[in-house]
Amino acid sequence: MTETVKLKSPIDGSIYAERPVASDQAINAAVERARAAQEKWAETPVVERGKYMLAMLEALVAMSDEIVPEIAWQMGRPVRYGGEFGGVKERTNYMVEIAEAALKPVLASNPKDGFRRYVKKVPLGVVLVIAPWNYPYLTAVNTIVPALMAGSAVVLKHAAQTLLVGERFQQAFDKAGLPKGLFQNLVMNHAQTEKLLGSGKIDHVNFTGSVGGGRAIEKAAAGTFMTLGLELGGKDPAYVLPDAKMDHAVANLVDGAFYNSGQCCCGIERVYVHENVYDEFVEGFVAETRNYVVGNPLEQATTLGPMAQARFADLIREQKAEALRKGATAHINMKVENDKPGSPYLAPEVLTGVDHQISVMREESFGPIVGIMKVRNDEEAIALMNDSPYGLTASIWTRDTERAIAIGDRVETGTVFMNRCDYLDPALVWTGVKDTGKGAALSAIGYDNLTRPKSYHLRETI
Repeated sequence: MTETVKLKSPIDGSIYAERPVASDQAINAAVERARAAQEKWAETPVVERGKYMLAMLEALVAMSDEIVPEIAWQMGRPVRYGGEFGGVKERTNYMVEIAEAALKPVLASNPKDGFRRYVKKVPLGVVLVIAPWNYPYLTAVNTIVPALMAGSAVVLKHAAQTLLVGERFQQAFDKAGLPKGLFQNLVMNHAQTEKLLGSGKIDHVNFTGSVGGGRAIEKAAAGTFMTLGLELGGKDPAYVLPDAKMDHAVANLVDGAFYNSGQCCCGIERVYVHENVYDEFVEGFVAETRNYVVGNPLEQATTLGPMAQARFADLIREQKAEALRKGATAHINMKVENDKPGSPYLAPEVLTGVDHQISVMREESFGPIVGIMKVRNDEEAIALMNDSPYGLTASIWTRDTERAIAIGDRVETGTVFMNRCDYLDPALVWTGVKDTGKGAALSAIGYDNLTRPKSYHLRETI
């Protein structure tokens, strides 16, 4: 019997899609096609590569009426938010725009008579993208487009929860006329993925997912010397200072905590508030959170859909129960139909009376729950923000830019925000520290991570 991957919809528990797992022979053939196609692609001018990427983008956006409800059915995001096309457009357009400059050879800074000396940025070869379900288009496009722009071929393995996304990318590239073999979507199981990583046939892997998943990938790739891009867990903090514009901070931090049902790598999971404005902030945050409407993501009124899987929601329920046992206060306690153990439907929750002995302030939640702590000063806030195994983003809410920079310099994180959160600017590198992983995406630095340097030391005068 052929092995299949079943996509269980969080909306009603039905099997929304089912696809056969590729055979080992099909996987090997796909990689061979990618290798053969990449050799010619590497000779294609960057400008020409960009035309294919923009044509792919156009084809993808043209499917939006079908894709938006597909996302809701696959992982639960409400249709009112319209998919991920704003970010996909911004990132694709920017990475195409900067490609020529980012990929051009770097001349030696000290010219020597009779010599030509420079470093070329050459393609890695075959890039494997292992994409997650939470932002299935945005996370995938972060590597797919720049890898192809850099001259590599791409094999995509998308998450089982968002099986149809890989097919949509394939349709868009086929519509754009991208030469065959340069982009291929494969359905693989974990064992096949590990085997491929250890085969020596992949030159770079980009993975977005759990810390455990990242460790499994490093282990599978051990000894191959492939390069790795790993964006793993996050427990992103915010610090609200006394001079923050309170209504702005409240509105944006509530959105940063609960958008996408909190299923965001850079979502706000813990908030530290200066004691001078703590009560005002908590009151506003709680009031704003109570405005959410939890329900069927296919309905326009819904602002918070189900989590992607029931087990994710049960983890949040466990974190809340533990916090309450240890003396925390829950402020929302919203009554929601189907909000019960074993259901993906879950109301947002705001906790106070928490500390770092409680898991909701230390362990990744990846759901609609946030803890708020009072702090006395910047020193205490910085120590608490750094008291985490993760470091993806941190946001600072103040009108004093220099103070925000000084605080940000001391926070162990990949991105420092001021007066905003939960956003990727493609002109800035996306990276993390500690257990959040390694590597870098987007910006010109992202191209450096998707190429290898090759030096040319040419004596022209003999």
